[in-house]
Amino acid sequence: MRHEYFWKNEAMSSDPYSDRGNKDLSLGNPQGMGTATPVTSGGRASSAPGGPFLIGDKMTGGYGAGPDILHDCTIAVDRGEIAVIVGPNGAGKSTGMKAVFGMLNLRGGHVRLDGEEITALSPQDRVAKGMGFVPQTSNIFTSMTVEENLEMGAFIRTDDIRPTMEQIYDLFPILREKRRQSAGELSGGQRQQVAVGRALMTQPKVLMLDEPTAGVSPIVMDELFDRIIEVARTGIPILMVEQNARQALEIADKGYVLVQGRNAYSGTGKELLADPEVRKSFLGG
Repeated sequence: MRHEYFWKNEAMSSDPYSDRGNKDLSLGNPQGMGTATPVTSGGRASSAPGGPFLIGDKMTGGYGAGPDILHDCTIAVDRGEIAVIVGPNGAGKSTGMKAVFGMLNLRGGHVRLDGEEITALSPQDRVAKGMGFVPQTSNIFTSMTVEENLEMGAFIRTDDIRPTMEQIYDLFPILREKRRQSAGELSGGQRQQVAVGRALMTQPKVLMLDEPTAGVSPIVMDELFDRIIEVARTGIPILMVEQNARQALEIADKGYVLVQGRNAYSGTGKELLADPEVRKSFLGG
């Protein structure tokens, strides 16, 4: 059954869960995010018609004054697509997504969203432009209830948020059941649902997910992927970093394999799954 979700934009109508996942940050900067240099406020967007709905084009950059992690890296996603970024640990996958979101300054390249050049915009300004971002860890307020977490996701809105919240409860029924429960008491998979739901409360133009299935069971992973597909069917583009490469590529319209911060392979999910070199090097044969 296809749902028409309320968060569909009108133009288209604290805790880590495990030791799995991307290690880009520790390899590029042992001190973590403390010395990352996000784009500061005050930048402006400008018209940039044409091209994919969201693209980080030929991005080069790293954390603070450290070495570059991304090297001429391009990732993009169009309306209604699921684009997946895969690759070995330390490949720059999460760094690439953070660059698109404005969490580090680029030394080269551009980011464009929905016909606008947004490279100079801060992360908060990009949220206002329509980006919804779900980090891999520390992505919920553990001391707040499920419903309070969702309400926090709507902080930039001034209209009635209740219809959107109901649609999120329809998408993730377990959250309706646990709406009055502290989010810190939930399982890893349920926390991820809260995190995705909170991002959807902004009514984003594009949803960005960093390792959404890290640390969850295979059954929960399949369920999360099903929900991600449902969101994409409403027309919202989804850009996703995933360590579970084979499963992610199976649902991907577009895939990018990164190696040492560079594009190594790209194509449709089916093309990458069928590529002998990709299968041998990244998918276990």
